Amino acid sequence: MDEIRTEEEALIEQARIRREKLAKLVAEGNDPYRATSWNVTAASCGIRGNFEEWEGKTVSVAGRLMSRRIMGKASFSHISDRYGQLQIYVTRQDVGEACYAAYKKDFDIGDIVGAEGFVFKTQTGEPSVHVTRLVLLSKALLPLPEKYNGLQNQDMKYRLRHVDLIMNQDVRETFFKRARIIRAIRDFLDSRGFLEADTPILLPLEIGADARPFKTHHNALDLDMYLRIETELYLKRLIVGGFERVYEMGRIFRNEGMDPKHNPEFTSVEIYCAYVDYREMMDFTEALVRAAARAACGAEKVVYQGVELDFGNWEKLTMTEAVKKYSGVDFAAVSSDGEAQALAKAHGVELEKGKDTKGYILAAFFDEFVEDKLIRPTFIYEYPVEISPLAKRKPDDPQMCERFEFFAMGMELGNCFSELNDPVDQKRRMVEQAERKRAQGANAQLDEDFIDALEHGMPPTGGLGVGVDRLVMLLTDSASIRDVLLFPTMRPKK
Repeated sequence: MDEIRTEEEALIEQARIRREKLAKLVAEGNDPYRATSWNVTAASCGIRGNFEEWEGKTVSVAGRLMSRRIMGKASFSHISDRYGQLQIYVTRQDVGEACYAAYKKDFDIGDIVGAEGFVFKTQTGEPSVHVTRLVLLSKALLPLPEKYNGLQNQDMKYRLRHVDLIMNQDVRETFFKRARIIRAIRDFLDSRGFLEADTPILLPLEIGADARPFKTHHNALDLDMYLRIETELYLKRLIVGGFERVYEMGRIFRNEGMDPKHNPEFTSVEIYCAYVDYREMMDFTEALVRAAARAACGAEKVVYQGVELDFGNWEKLTMTEAVKKYSGVDFAAVSSDGEAQALAKAHGVELEKGKDTKGYILAAFFDEFVEDKLIRPTFIYEYPVEISPLAKRKPDDPQMCERFEFFAMGMELGNCFSELNDPVDQKRRMVEQAERKRAQGANAQLDEDFIDALEHGMPPTGGLGVGVDRLVMLLTDSASIRDVLLFPTMRPKK
């Protein structure tokens, strides 16, 4: 406890000293917040990576002061920009006595500086900028964490993400990769003629889907509204409207628990393509994931937590086959709900109230015995109709649906249907789903506008939803979804 108090006292003292320096600079007419711009002509990665091209040229760089080695009349510092760090060489002769004195006494680690000078290489071979002009562009009033340890507490890394990004280039690279993955997904879809759409986030009703929504209130309309838990119904209305190929990349909100795979708000991409079924969408999904892997990692084989994943080589199993493979129970031989219930009891599989039919029990066995075993990229297809209210039934087995989910490292990454376009069957299933939700105390309602759209006729359609954050986790070797969200949901500080 004394160590913590001593550390806190040291930080308070450092902050006090920095504020005194700020007051001194302002009093001398050198307000460090006065600058409105700085003409940056070169970046750290360009100078380090293409030194021969930049050698001897005059450049203007800017960044955060990360180190300082005072050596009498000449000193070295490192500044950090968005690409990494770059060394600068500062001498009293080149920048002037007043500037050099301020650099030594008034500048602090963490300050933002601008520097002009020419590119050269030091005796140790490090590409650097020999500074002829140095300007303090912004004063940091709070000190950075200790250089070698950074932020040690994981909760603080998420809560103070801005500091984590300053101190950890690997964290920055994760979010550069995230941006490349999202761009690759968009490029993949745009090149195939898909239209990117924006659909409402605030909805006037709570639909009957299993996920719990966040509830808010619109004052002008005096109307309770709900944050969306998916984008599916609006996008399928666009298919009815004739767009034929649409997608939306955006935030989804679910009022549920948090763990390494779940955050209350997350990013998904939902994709709908007319005139294709779930099997064609399986090939489409594989190509999409391979494109994302190449964008992030330069290859279709990636390593996640020490395990190599080959996104060019997928396993494909029906849900029934997967349950038989990992639990030994063959649901193809189960002929009644009662028989399935007996199997659940014998294998210690707990069932939710009202979910005791053969289809629900098959899905419960999958959750219990299968999902965490799916390490290599795997498609699981043909799902029970009970858990797939928006999917088309299989013509030769109406108890099952044309649906797949895909997995890797025991984690679901996405979900796909041959979309149900029969408005009579769809309304019946949605009514049953809403009634179950209302029995649990929810205010679930039927989306009559969606049913109306289906009654105008929707072509056969394949629909795919991909959890972008989980895909980014795999492609950046990140153990938690919080590692790939810039600002994950946090409990407020007390």
